[in-house]
Amino acid sequence: MPENDGVETLRTLVVDDEQEVADAYALRLRGCCEVETAYSGEEAFSIIDDSPVDIVLLDRHMPGMSGDDVLKELDERGFYGRIVMVTAVDPGFDVLDLPFDDYLCKPVDREDVRAVVDQQQQILAYETLGEYFSLEAKRAVLESEMSAERRNENEQYAEIAERAARLEDRARRLLGDDALLRQFDQIEREYR
Repeated sequence: MPENDGVETLRTLVVDDEQEVADAYALRLRGCCEVETAYSGEEAFSIIDDSPVDIVLLDRHMPGMSGDDVLKELDERGFYGRIVMVTAVDPGFDVLDLPFDDYLCKPVDREDVRAVVDQQQQILAYETLGEYFSLEAKRAVLESEMSAERRNENEQYAEIAERAARLEDRARRLLGDDALLRQFDQIEREYR
């Protein structure tokens, strides 16, 4: 994982109602990502609403808004990131219906917390890259085939160009190496 040298990096949110547990996981992640803690589901949403979060480490059993409730709300909001349940609740068949990306049973050691965050960062980076490439290919082919005036008149084109720019920024931040982006840019997409 890239070290935080003042450049924007992976953003992780640890959500656990036990403050000492959340703080311990945050401490384990220090130096490998930007990490924030929330001690309730409501606080987690406050943080997510204020700034983008890439990975959520989420306790399942919390008073008030449970981890399951947080998962469902994130899913309904279209959260674009990865969610790892880090919990003492033994999984049952009910997990088949929950929208999480990984499940760790407590206690979790330092290496496993870092490894799961690293793995989820890579997955998110490639998902983001795939979505970016798809949008950018559409934008690039329209750019090669249509005048700037015609493109600028189309609202959907403007939305795709804006989304592609955001995805490119996120992919660069998550990957730490833009070799794949440079390779994509070298492909000729002109069809005339």
